[in-house]
Amino acid sequence: MEILKKILKIVLMFVVLGVMWIAGNLLFGTITDFKPEKEIKLALRGNATAQPDSIFTFINWNIGYGGLGEKADFFYDGGKMVVSAEEDVDKYLAGIYNFAKSNDSVDFFFFQEVDTLARRSYRINELWGISQQLPNYAYSFAVNYDVKFVPVPYTNPMGKVVAGLASFSKFQPTSATRYGYDSNFSWPTSIYFLDRCFLVHRIALANGKEFIGINTHNSAYDKTGELKKREMEMLRDFVVKEFEKGNYVVVGGDWNQCAPGFDAKTFWKSDVDIAENANIDAAFMPSGWAWAYDNTVPTNRSLLFPLDLEKTDRTVIDYYLVSPNLEVLQLKNVDMQFKYSDHQPVLLQVKIKQE
Repeated sequence: MEILKKILKIVLMFVVLGVMWIAGNLLFGTITDFKPEKEIKLALRGNATAQPDSIFTFINWNIGYGGLGEKADFFYDGGKMVVSAEEDVDKYLAGIYNFAKSNDSVDFFFFQEVDTLARRSYRINELWGISQQLPNYAYSFAVNYDVKFVPVPYTNPMGKVVAGLASFSKFQPTSATRYGYDSNFSWPTSIYFLDRCFLVHRIALANGKEFIGINTHNSAYDKTGELKKREMEMLRDFVVKEFEKGNYVVVGGDWNQCAPGFDAKTFWKSDVDIAENANIDAAFMPSGWAWAYDNTVPTNRSLLFPLDLEKTDRTVIDYYLVSPNLEVLQLKNVDMQFKYSDHQPVLLQVKIKQE
């Protein structure tokens, strides 16, 4: 009987400690929750001296914070890993940096999932690392993930994360602005997930108009699609107003959904549900707006298990939206075999249409 009482006391102690740990984390997370203003003017760093003409080139890439290369799976997506081995992160980042440096003729880079201080990437400032490869660019950084301590998984917490969107431009922007999406999950999930946003660079042109480059990263793990719906409506209102002013608009990003007309199962290998990657409605944008995507090479892979090109599910959720006053000259998904990220870069070239 005494032994049973001792066992019960020990069990009760662990239960109490567990409840206190969970409650403490929720309290700490709530108090320190990142709550940015809806519109934030951002600092512009670097030095861009090139002058814009009529043709513009872009590379858009979700770099997976340098931790989601070919050897990685991820616990949020049904895998097991929380943090990749340090030598793998170093390898992935070297590949990302080399790609940026070897493509420094491009006018704009839109990067998503760029860590500046995070346990998952060994506290490497990836923004600084990329900037060293692109010395002739102006750039800005919009934080969309700032959590002091992510407590899951409980056996190996992800810990601190500071990450966001980074936009680089060969032309000096007149401004850089972070616009927050109104699309947070409910409490307490909202404490530990991203505060989604889009990052806008404005470039003054000789004709008195502006070139608007927009970097976006839309919601994931949105099973109902409600968060994406609100984000897309906000983005549509913004870009349509800019076009109506006579400005030229390109939006690039990780949309976490498929473009109108793309068959989501093109590169799919399994019977896993792909409802979250549902297509944007073909009638969503006004006439003349172009969804620029390449359907010949996938841009995103599943993280259910490490990369296996014979078995891994893949799709296209990284692409561009282009305003009617621009002509798409070139569009190509860069096939890097997912060596350095769970996403692949997308190259775009556009030209201002003659009026």
